[in-house]
Amino acid sequence: MVPHLITALTGPINELEQRILDTTPAIERWFRLEWMEHTPPFYSSVDVRNAGFKLAPVDTNLFPGGWDHLTTQMLPLAVQAAMAAIEKICPEARNLLVVPEHNTRNPSYLANVLQLKQIFHQAGLNVRFGSLSPDIKEPTKVELPSGESLVLEPLIRTDRRLGLKNFDPCTILLNNDLSAGIPGMLEDLHEQYLLPPLHAGWSVRRKSNHFKAYEEISKRFGKLLGIDPWLINPMFAHCGGVSFADGQGMECLTTHVDALLSRIKRKYKEYGINEKPFVMLKPDNGSSGQGVITVHDAKELEALGRKTKAKPGAARDGTPAADMLIQEGVLTNERIEGAVAEPVVYMMDRYVVGGFYRVNAERGVDENLNAPGARYEPLAFSDNGRLPQNGQKPGSSAPNRFYMYGVVARLAMLAASYELEATDPDAEVYD
Repeated sequence: MVPHLITALTGPINELEQRILDTTPAIERWFRLEWMEHTPPFYSSVDVRNAGFKLAPVDTNLFPGGWDHLTTQMLPLAVQAAMAAIEKICPEARNLLVVPEHNTRNPSYLANVLQLKQIFHQAGLNVRFGSLSPDIKEPTKVELPSGESLVLEPLIRTDRRLGLKNFDPCTILLNNDLSAGIPGMLEDLHEQYLLPPLHAGWSVRRKSNHFKAYEEISKRFGKLLGIDPWLINPMFAHCGGVSFADGQGMECLTTHVDALLSRIKRKYKEYGINEKPFVMLKPDNGSSGQGVITVHDAKELEALGRKTKAKPGAARDGTPAADMLIQEGVLTNERIEGAVAEPVVYMMDRYVVGGFYRVNAERGVDENLNAPGARYEPLAFSDNGRLPQNGQKPGSSAPNRFYMYGVVARLAMLAASYELEATDPDAEVYD
């Protein structure tokens, strides 16, 4: 189920690790029963933060890029998971159409979609790339710095199907998070499987819905393990219609930031944690890592408002007010060569297939690492690919530590499944 990879940390959080290892059979059974009732997202990645006293997901991406950062040793797992996923959805599938981001000239991003092609090719599918960009009017070869290349082709839409010239796919894989809205070309495709579904895109999806689902799951999982769910759950609040430029929604923001910081302070006191609480302000939709702000005190919001207003044309640029997620800040205790790091866990169907560390030497332990200056350190398999070692002292075994990361990432993936069910426009309603 979960590859056991080398982690950079052999620090505290040992009690939680021990509890998870002791409860492994019950945990795996619990997940198995959940997946009998719920459909996992086709693929996903989860940013996990390990504070040493708390381990929690802080972001879940349903259109993961970065597949090129996985090591070659991880690919067989990804191929097996891809086979399992395709078998469930369209067992007779021959062709897979991948629709990438508009920003398809970025070499790093293109290396990611090329890796996806390799995974699905090995899983037994013919894979081609269809571009939504109006600039792609004929098959266009794009060379990558690695010497590899890929061909982007213009999409062809018929009445009920989407494809390419002489290429009619059973399944369409979106690697485009639809943050710019849903293109008409992708709507009403009732004869093909569109994965992930349109309502997984950021034009519909909201982080607050995701973390609400995760909060419920963490309570049930906490009960199973006999732990305080706070140890795996980042508390959060939500404010609608916030604009720093014209002061709109600032009262709501200040109230919620203040209340959340007080709740975190109480938890720190309860567990004897000698750290300064902080919250992360994030746009409620979008996954680019832009617009993420660290706040230690509600008074800082006033200064932020003034700073935004002082920018030339700030109040006149017509930036619409945005919904904001106020999330409990989770420190990261991870380091690689002295730089702050966080694990990112990759999944396909219900399986963990690998991961890497996002490392950013320019950022602090309480900051967003998905920012300029980030680099990626692939996680290599531990030397002998061991399963979790039951007799090992907590904190001393890399496979045990990564198993724990995989459990938390799968909880976030399950929350995404609940979230997609709740927002599905075509869901059947039973009275």
